[in-house]
Amino acid sequence: MLTYTFSSGDGIPLYEQLTNFIKKDISDGTIAAGDKLPSKRTFAKHLGISTITIETAYQQLIAEGYITSVPKKGYFVSDILREFLSIPGADEKNIHTDLPSSVEPLRKSWLTDFSGNESDPDTFPFLIWAKLTREILAGEKDRLLTTSPGIGIQPLREAIASHLNAFRGMSVDPDHIVIGAGTEYLYGLLIQLLGFQSKYAVEDPGHRKIPMIYEQHGIRFSYLPLEEDRNIPEILQKKNVDILHISPSHHFPTGRVMPIRLRLSLLAWAKDKEERYIIEDDYDSEFRLVGQPIPSLQAIDPAGKVIYMNTFTKTLSSTIRISYMILPPKLMQRFREQLSFYSCTVSNFEQYTLAAFLSRGFFEKHLNRMRTYYHNKRDRIMKALLESPLAPVIHISEENAGLHFLMTIRTELSDDTLTKLCEEKGIRIMPLSSFYHDVRKANPHVFLVNYSSLSEEHLEDSIRIMAELLKSGEDN
Repeated sequence: MLTYTFSSGDGIPLYEQLTNFIKKDISDGTIAAGDKLPSKRTFAKHLGISTITIETAYQQLIAEGYITSVPKKGYFVSDILREFLSIPGADEKNIHTDLPSSVEPLRKSWLTDFSGNESDPDTFPFLIWAKLTREILAGEKDRLLTTSPGIGIQPLREAIASHLNAFRGMSVDPDHIVIGAGTEYLYGLLIQLLGFQSKYAVEDPGHRKIPMIYEQHGIRFSYLPLEEDRNIPEILQKKNVDILHISPSHHFPTGRVMPIRLRLSLLAWAKDKEERYIIEDDYDSEFRLVGQPIPSLQAIDPAGKVIYMNTFTKTLSSTIRISYMILPPKLMQRFREQLSFYSCTVSNFEQYTLAAFLSRGFFEKHLNRMRTYYHNKRDRIMKALLESPLAPVIHISEENAGLHFLMTIRTELSDDTLTKLCEEKGIRIMPLSSFYHDVRKANPHVFLVNYSSLSEEHLEDSIRIMAELLKSGEDN
């Protein structure tokens, strides 16, 4: 097993140190082309670091071409010719021309993917979007070629503020809205705005990309165990957290809604010190399928401590990278003083089209249509599950909000074993445990069913196969 010693005093993130260690071993022949690297969990346990650190390092090595990821097999060292390494003494006998014969091509498609979160292309309003685009191109020539303010064009910010007031009851100043190409870009701006010395807390379980972004920027952060919700303010105090990153209205991946008691206690925690803030990620909140939308944390914040963030990637398309954040007055002033030199990362063409889509009522109609569409699709998928051979061994929960629900499976098989058995049959499932930093705290046998892009064509066949796998596994 590869073993490395990490330094904590030079300011270099762990993932970067690990990346450099592996690159050096590949370059000098210590790790040969075709060799398999340790699995993320095994490597993390061996080195005493997080699996996210391993994953980030592996992804960087993949991006630079040093290693290749092969589904169901693992990570393999790529064939890198010595003359391109610029490393004296590379050992020729360690340079192979091919990966092991057992390595299979990347899987291009799944029989059924229960974990995908892309948009269904049949749901995008292409005709209306095309019509508005033509109108904008014909009638807004001058403004289209006029540089946008760094925070985004005024018509789009006004349209977003109007939508939030009507849909979420939020009173928002358009001049406090910042438009950006995806939430990842906006997180980067926030890190600069709030200071690299701030300590963050992220949810455990939670979106795996968020801690990777903070780690990439060299930010100190802690994981916040959500099952200890009554003690969260005390945990934040104990860990000296400055910035709390949460999704209170529809938590991913558990689907839970944060109770008002905890919301108010977190607002009190943030108010207690000047540089404490809460980042409210309102991801997926538009698709609450039963009852009224949950009020945002920003709407009940009297002290200007909540940074509200949302995106159009779920409501319109996963490829429309338009997101926005709402900064409280003090931070907006700081933003104008320190970061106003940044250009807006969303083109005028997209901004004006989206502004028209919002202001003319098309977005509201689209949301209403999509709620009905997803409600019906969810019901069909749940019906297929609950009337199948799987029915006696599954329990469905958290199905009324967002575009996924949880399915608990009664089985003696481990999450990893069941996941691998399904993958071998072309079925992709994602255990809830894979979203935990501390896997020991995860409830086993709970899986996400994300139905936003789930194809129903082979759904019944896939459910039948899963039932057979479970029965076979129990028999063995």
